[in-house]
Amino acid sequence: MQYFDPHIHMLSRTTDDYQNMAAAGVVGLVEPAFWNGQPRTQLGSFIDYFDSLIGWEHFRASQFGIMHFCTMGLNSKESNDIELAEGVMKLLPRYCKKDNVVAVGEIGYDDITPEEHRFFLEQLELAKNEKLPVLVHTPHRDKVTGTIKTIEAIREVGVPEEMVLIDHLNEQTLPLVLETDCWRGHSIYPNTKMSETRMVALLQQYGLEKMVVNSAADWGISDPLAVPKTAQAMLDAGFSEQDVELVMFKNPINFYAQSGRISLDMVRKTTIDQTKTYKDNRVTRGQTPIVESE
Repeated sequence: MQYFDPHIHMLSRTTDDYQNMAAAGVVGLVEPAFWNGQPRTQLGSFIDYFDSLIGWEHFRASQFGIMHFCTMGLNSKESNDIELAEGVMKLLPRYCKKDNVVAVGEIGYDDITPEEHRFFLEQLELAKNEKLPVLVHTPHRDKVTGTIKTIEAIREVGVPEEMVLIDHLNEQTLPLVLETDCWRGHSIYPNTKMSETRMVALLQQYGLEKMVVNSAADWGISDPLAVPKTAQAMLDAGFSEQDVELVMFKNPINFYAQSGRISLDMVRKTTIDQTKTYKDNRVTRGQTPIVESE
């Protein structure tokens, strides 16, 4: 089976992870812009980071037959540095026009401060103007309040709800999003978010419509194989292969397809040629390159 991970932070993962994901059937992914763990202190750091998402990571994924897309946004945690955030907001329209950028995100709330609210609204307006989908991060703390405020903000700006994926949902917040037309995102992330077993239970209870599953794997203790592992948990629980394909492939791609830059017909395993370089750099680092015939 083929899988699509709609939320994974590959810049913080090793090249071995790409190799293992490809072996497990992952043929495409979306890498949202996010907080790198240490606060950035100057605008140039954001420029280099955004450039790596549309450049190096796009190339690195291709070296293992994986199609790489990304989203652009100012993470909620870094919205509290107002001067820097204002500078990032001036950059984002340019990056949102790049071919492999399929949404604005991940944006939303962290501590639910006035500054976070301001820049969340501004980025919702940006997405509305650019006609791009929106990937929303719900906070790690006080998730119910954060989710309610997220829905209120979406409606205040007037972004069509079907253009929004609200992520990191759990048993308390999913019912809130089910009352909207937004897509429903779930991160299979050890200890802090959702497990494979809990995810299967939610699918059994609430159905498969607009349900999206991702790994959200990053620099923390996380699993870049969470999507194929959850797919297997679905099969073990009695879901059909068609059900798995809907949740683990079709749903996320159909959400991002609203950008006009990705489609079900487009996403597939690509031919590998590890002799290629990106700005004179190779992923093989002296190892024998793999070259597949067309």
